[in-house]
Amino acid sequence: MARMCWSASADLVAGGIITTVGAACVIRAARRRRRAVPLAALPLLLGAHQVIEAVIWNAGGGSGPATTAWAVIALPLLPLWVSLGVLCAAPDRARRRLLLPVAAGVLTSTALAHTLATTPVVAEIRGHTMGYAIGLPYAPLLLGAYLLSTVGALLMSGDKGLVLLGLLAGIGAALCAVVWRMEFISTWCAWAAVCSLVLYRWTGTVRPSAASPLVRPAGLR
Repeated sequence: MARMCWSASADLVAGGIITTVGAACVIRAARRRRRAVPLAALPLLLGAHQVIEAVIWNAGGGSGPATTAWAVIALPLLPLWVSLGVLCAAPDRARRRLLLPVAAGVLTSTALAHTLATTPVVAEIRGHTMGYAIGLPYAPLLLGAYLLSTVGALLMSGDKGLVLLGLLAGIGAALCAVVWRMEFISTWCAWAAVCSLVLYRWTGTVRPSAASPLVRPAGLR
């Protein structure tokens, strides 16, 4: 069971802001270092996630396509996206150790995708909260692998900006676990969306690659 303390309008506004930040992140990353683009695009995914929940609010919950899309992003897609995105963006010296969170991301994503394919997800409006119910087998093990592939990947990246993002995400995960308990996934996704601002700052600090458009021959400047 997971809940989010939002409304349709709040989710829509938050989604619009986060998506805008994501677009700016992608533009900055594309200009400086294309390997950083997949991770820089993470706020676009998180912004879309919030917009999808606004659709669920307007539909009155249920188990329709929007609810399934919300669960696909929150559960199997996010750990895979983050772990692979960090692998692409991290310094070369960190890539070997990042194979562990990437493997955790692949396994977690596979297990959660199978669960979603065989178990219906139901959203239900409860006052000012939206609840999501799905039966997850081996929940503690999946949660540990989920955190390893997301927070762990960032902390092991070897990049100061990404380590800071990992620390913030880890603190948020701990607070969400204490405050919300079974509502962890949904609440943590909202915290991760807020951390998109940190990701925007990071895209301005990544070192340009040799193929970057910013690196031009002297005669063209």
